[in-house]
Amino acid sequence: MGGKSCCLVKKMIPDISAADLWSDILAVRERSPLVHSITNLVVMNFNANVLLAAGASPVMAHAHEEVREMVGIAQALVLNIGTLDPYWVDSMKLALAAAAQCGIPTVLDPVGAGATPYRNQALEALLTIASPTVIRGNGSEIMSTAGAAIKTRGVDSSAAAHDALGAAYALAGRTGGTVCVSGAVDHILDANQRWARLSNGHAWMTRITGVGCSASALVGAFCAIQPDAWRATTAAMAFLGVVGEVAAGKVQARGLGVGSMAVGLLDELQLLDQSTFESRLKLDLATWQD
Repeated sequence: MGGKSCCLVKKMIPDISAADLWSDILAVRERSPLVHSITNLVVMNFNANVLLAAGASPVMAHAHEEVREMVGIAQALVLNIGTLDPYWVDSMKLALAAAAQCGIPTVLDPVGAGATPYRNQALEALLTIASPTVIRGNGSEIMSTAGAAIKTRGVDSSAAAHDALGAAYALAGRTGGTVCVSGAVDHILDANQRWARLSNGHAWMTRITGVGCSASALVGAFCAIQPDAWRATTAAMAFLGVVGEVAAGKVQARGLGVGSMAVGLLDELQLLDQSTFESRLKLDLATWQD
């Protein structure tokens, strides 16, 4: 963290509560925002199903001939660099420029950042076009996106989420937006020094392809209905974390494994109720201090 230390200021942020986050979950279910995703081929189907189960409306479109128009009718844009090629990178550039012009929120998932020079070049090109509203990734992805010298192991993180916090705050300062570092504890920081820590989730979520990418898709849906991107990101990550815990508990009680867990996640995204969400939520709020 560049020699700087940080600490939690023991002052709760007064303008966010479990009830506030639940109201955002309900808003996604009730308003069904259209989320335009240019995402990777491995997770496209699961991402779409996660959005549908949560109540949002997905559209997956990357053709140069329509990408600007599709952004124009969407309420949020999600970009995921998991399976890059030059055509898709150009699609993302077109979409990001259109989203900036339309003023809709954008979410960037820097999958595998730091693994190859090509990924880093693609990310830098995107960040040059416009600053995303939210950037969500694991520790090493966030550190690489922030320009830190770290080598990732494919799409897995080689840095703990807490190790990436300094880089995340620097990245939030650069973009003026929100940065989410995913891990056993999820950290959500923004340029206003707000800091949320979420301790929900389950280890089995890491054994299903596309759960992390689906988190980014959900963040897009929540940003579409909640103008405060930090709160929207916190709500989306809290929702998915609690859903993962509940789904894992039910699946394990039936003696089943991660295949059923994938289905269970979709079920709970649709069925989770307020009392379960609020009773399980593990949220700490503070302000970031350099």
